[in-house]
Amino acid sequence: MRRIGFTVALILCLTLVPISVNAQPAERAHRIGILMTTPISRLPVLDAFLEEMRNRGYVQERNLSIEYRSTDPDRLDRLPELATDLVRGKVDIIFAIATGPAQAAQNATKTIPIVFVNASDPVNAGLVSSLGRPGGNLTGLTNTAPDLSAKRLQLLKEMLPEISRIALIWNASNAHIARQVSETEAAARALKVQLQVVAIRSPNDFETAFSVITKARAAGLVVIQDVLTGAYRERIVALAIRHRLPMISELRNFADSGALLTYGPSGPDAGRRAAHFVDKILKGAKPADLPVEQPTKFELVINLKTAKALGLTIPPSVLGRADQIIE
Repeated sequence: MRRIGFTVALILCLTLVPISVNAQPAERAHRIGILMTTPISRLPVLDAFLEEMRNRGYVQERNLSIEYRSTDPDRLDRLPELATDLVRGKVDIIFAIATGPAQAAQNATKTIPIVFVNASDPVNAGLVSSLGRPGGNLTGLTNTAPDLSAKRLQLLKEMLPEISRIALIWNASNAHIARQVSETEAAARALKVQLQVVAIRSPNDFETAFSVITKARAAGLVVIQDVLTGAYRERIVALAIRHRLPMISELRNFADSGALLTYGPSGPDAGRRAAHFVDKILKGAKPADLPVEQPTKFELVINLKTAKALGLTIPPSVLGRADQIIE
């Protein structure tokens, strides 16, 4: 009987051991909602974000699930609906790309953490109480940094030393970029160049804006990037080349589309830093305790193909500082 009892016990142990080993609890999948106004395929910041999330151990279909919500720049009125849809889906965190999506997410929830990127002047936009102490359920990265607007104007002046009149195009419907206009005006006074500020509010204004600029004999162009100008950058660049206007803007996708120069925060770097915020929050940190970061890495991109089309020679002093040259 003892032998039988021992045998039964041994069989039970051998049977149960594999069950206890294999019955590991499944790894929890974190759900991230991504809210944006640009097609997924055209966002280097998003590519870098996803790559860095993988580097930090978050793998889709294993421990990460992503819900994408996007609308066209012409339909920004849909952002509140899309943000509410993410909240209704009970995502763990919302990654908002640009100011508009961040505001829509903020209005949709006061509890779900929100990490934003490429937000212009987030304090003035009401996203956070201050950069150092966000104070709510939002934090992230701004694309605003001291002297950036002045630097872009200086680069254009260095490219064209004899230039005396420069035009600036901005979306007057976006109050959060008004600060960049005033900073550019101050830089123009310091450089002793006339700045012609031309406001647009929709794609229908582009042709008229360039007609006004041409009549005023501006010899260079600054375009302040936001949702509207970014979405229609190819059309804006084509008009600038047609009117033979050397143009500078912020993010490198303008140079990829044919702008002569771009100088601004690195999109990929911002995406990687945003993943850092998301990782910390998923591990228990509160957005209110994570200061908003200003950009620290910048890119100067020069399009030599456009320079050739405009009959321009890039000064060695500018060419030598380029992070990328498009030929």
